[in-house]
Amino acid sequence: MQVLIYGRIVKEEDRQVIKQLLDTLSELRIKAHILEAFKSSAIEQNLKSDLPTFNSYNDIKKIRPDFLISLGGDGTILSAMTLIRDLAVPILGINLGRLGFLANADKNKIHQSLLKLKNGDFSLQDRTMLQLRSERNLFGECPVALNDFTVLKRDNSSMILIHCYINGELLNSYWADGLIVSTPTGSTSYSLSVGGPIVTPDSGNFVISPVAPHNLNARPVVVSDDVEISIRVEGRSETYLVTLDARNNTISDKEELVLTKCNYTAKLVSLNNSSFFKTIHKKLNWGTDKRNS
Repeated sequence: MQVLIYGRIVKEEDRQVIKQLLDTLSELRIKAHILEAFKSSAIEQNLKSDLPTFNSYNDIKKIRPDFLISLGGDGTILSAMTLIRDLAVPILGINLGRLGFLANADKNKIHQSLLKLKNGDFSLQDRTMLQLRSERNLFGECPVALNDFTVLKRDNSSMILIHCYINGELLNSYWADGLIVSTPTGSTSYSLSVGGPIVTPDSGNFVISPVAPHNLNARPVVVSDDVEISIRVEGRSETYLVTLDARNNTISDKEELVLTKCNYTAKLVSLNNSSFFKTIHKKLNWGTDKRNS
């Protein structure tokens, strides 16, 4: 079995977890490559490793790994997807962060997790992603998002006017601070914080949510994921902020942005067969009420 180890920085408090991971890989005779920058960070924490490194999409294409092990939080998984893209490498997220909706493997059970992975004792979840089309190819070779796309005001406090079309038909012109287009996976992220609904991963929908809308009747809208969503922005600024997950860029009011369903999915490893509803019970404390005791 061949795996990739992906992370962004090795913190001192996570040093023992990383060491246990490296030791377990050796013990179970699992071949591995490690992200070069992450290896350098590990060395700074006095963690020695003779594992070969990788850096890019093309490196992953050559290695042809069975899995990628992400060490961090959900943001680390989002970052890893910019390298994996359409290579269909399943991601096992070991949670070193806080909430961990996607990175849900327990950092205190490294040996058990890797043993399950090696023995095939897991399930795979396919997660829909968004794809952005723009004239300037804003996000290069990876214009996709697992969580969400946003367009936001940038330079001043004035609201912006966001025209949103579904298959060429006007949905709404939002006076707001911004607009979020979320996948089902991203429905528990930024979209949720502005009042958007929670959508189950297999629902086949996107959620369109305004950020601080001035019109009181502007509410989040759920649409099928087979539509084309077009967006154009007006306002007093010369540029506006757009994001795909954690990456950002700027646009002018002369640019049209088009969002569609990506033609490939993200593949997430689930070791404990935990359902989506069990996850939101645990992560969002649903059902935690003294009246239910």
